[in-house]
Amino acid sequence: MTSQVSSPAEQADGAVVGEQRKAAGAKDVRRLDRVIIRFAGDSGDGMQLTGDRFTSETASFGNDLSTLPNFPAEIRAPAGTLPGVSSFQLHFADHDILTPGDAPNVLVAMNPAALRANIGDLPRGAEIIVNTDEFTKRAMQKVGYEASPLEDGSLDGYNLHPVPLTTLTVEALKEFELSRKEAERSKNMFALGLLSWMYHRPTEGTEKFLKSKFAKKPDIAAANIAAFRAGWNFGETTEDFAVSYEVAPAAKAFPVGTYRNISGNLALAYGLVAAGRQADLPLFLGSYPITPASDILHELSRHKNFGVRTFQAEDEIAGIGAALGAAFGGSLAVTTTSGPGVALKSETIGLAVSLELPLVVVDIQRGGPSTGLPTKTEQADLLQAMYGRNGEAPVPVVAPRTPADCFDAALEAARIALTYRTPVFLLSDGYLANGSEPWRIPELDELPDLRVQFAQGPNHTLADGTEVFWPYKRDARTLARPWAIPGTPGLEHRIGGIEKQDGTGNISYDPANHDFMVRTRQAKVDGIEVPDVEVDDPHGADTLVLGWGSTYGPITAAVRRLRTAGVSIAQAHLRHLNPFPKNLGTVLTRYDKVVIPEMNLGQLATLVRAKYLVDAHSYNQVNGMPFKAEQLATALKEAIDG
Repeated sequence: MTSQVSSPAEQADGAVVGEQRKAAGAKDVRRLDRVIIRFAGDSGDGMQLTGDRFTSETASFGNDLSTLPNFPAEIRAPAGTLPGVSSFQLHFADHDILTPGDAPNVLVAMNPAALRANIGDLPRGAEIIVNTDEFTKRAMQKVGYEASPLEDGSLDGYNLHPVPLTTLTVEALKEFELSRKEAERSKNMFALGLLSWMYHRPTEGTEKFLKSKFAKKPDIAAANIAAFRAGWNFGETTEDFAVSYEVAPAAKAFPVGTYRNISGNLALAYGLVAAGRQADLPLFLGSYPITPASDILHELSRHKNFGVRTFQAEDEIAGIGAALGAAFGGSLAVTTTSGPGVALKSETIGLAVSLELPLVVVDIQRGGPSTGLPTKTEQADLLQAMYGRNGEAPVPVVAPRTPADCFDAALEAARIALTYRTPVFLLSDGYLANGSEPWRIPELDELPDLRVQFAQGPNHTLADGTEVFWPYKRDARTLARPWAIPGTPGLEHRIGGIEKQDGTGNISYDPANHDFMVRTRQAKVDGIEVPDVEVDDPHGADTLVLGWGSTYGPITAAVRRLRTAGVSIAQAHLRHLNPFPKNLGTVLTRYDKVVIPEMNLGQLATLVRAKYLVDAHSYNQVNGMPFKAEQLATALKEAIDG
């Protein structure tokens, strides 16, 4: 996602734009504290690009924001059908926000399918901008409209703006030597220009972006810019849009610093690059493309100048095999995938557990089973990450809570992997991966020191005084074994998946040794130092809502709503899922009720019940979409009252 950079001082300057518009005296300008906009159309209508551009300009203006891209799994879904609708929702505000919003205030519908698929989410009084050119009899019948919804009164409860977007776009591009089909492709830029006028978004960044994107096709760049400007001018001059809106910068919502808009996958990629630099190690990614993780491979491939090497393998197994080989060779090794790929990688993850080598396994979760819902979100893989291997093969698990937090989660996963010589799961999901929010770019001195010491020579003395190298002699604090670079004289040692003898690493079938090694590997993971879980409980509540991963935003928004209504409730959120924070058990026993909302059928709740014997209540959703704040607030209130 192309993003803009701004500081709080620059953000405050953005408020001047609205005053200049008022001074011009053209149309009424109303100030709002927040807006939720949804762009919707065919998957080929450019809705994701339109949303990205509006988001980038909103970030540069200084608003807090949260986004929810939503698109079909098919590369080119059937045009004009309900399954083929692609949408992009953006929530932006003059204050701190946490979610993409429950219900859009504005819907831009490029065709009947987009209207029909999204109308149910709109509250009465919402604004609907429709492309009337697409409301042909055939197009409406394709999605079940027997009569035009623009004329039958079914939209009377909304503020409807019928706009012939296609016709206006083609008319605006008459001077360009484009076919009608080519000209029609720019209608999303016309819509973007119109919405940019309505909400006083900056325009320079979008025009610069279009010039760069179509640098090799200057005529196409000029046509898109012309369509964008035409949309802006249409809003300025048409009588149908009598009001425009201001949403002031959220200068008070952010600590001082330099900010940019960032998606979860981009933040994760940057975090991995930073981890490699902080560890002073080459970063190696062995990966196979899979939705929704592929963006990380694409991004890391651009950063060879930071010592990053990416390998697009022929399959998932080859990808992680190469990564584990790179770990053996002394690299900070990473493999990226989604749930189906984790299943294929499980044997090699078990090998990494046995070899005790650092490896970061990034799982961008999606709905399953099997191919499932490639473009939809779900917290589907927690139990797979915990137990999805043969034998006793414990693996630490870390989960980011927001798109920007993916950066810090990547650094934390790398810290654990390097310090304790173990594979580590990083569980993001499609909601975090594709969503975006402002991110404060950290200073270098804020980043952790991840440097490690490789084995340099013998580390054990035999009874006869001979100095030798034992590859499984452990650090007393971390239980990590030494990391020996292949080819280092005197550090030759056996490698492989068969059980090793404690210390020497020789093949061992001894029952007592196997018992000891299994318990030692478990003790190493159990002993990983992680921060205590923090509890937000200002009023001494009886009910605790416990979450993990991407449920943080909706849970926190729901908790805020309840507290505003006078309801007392406590909140805690887990980043570390294996091992759990050491104080978690004590925290749980302080509350009469514990409610765990998850986008699965209760995987964390199962773990909590088993480990702490707490009667945790699950609230679950597996529809491929994130929770809505109002939905969670209602469920939590019912749990409190029940």
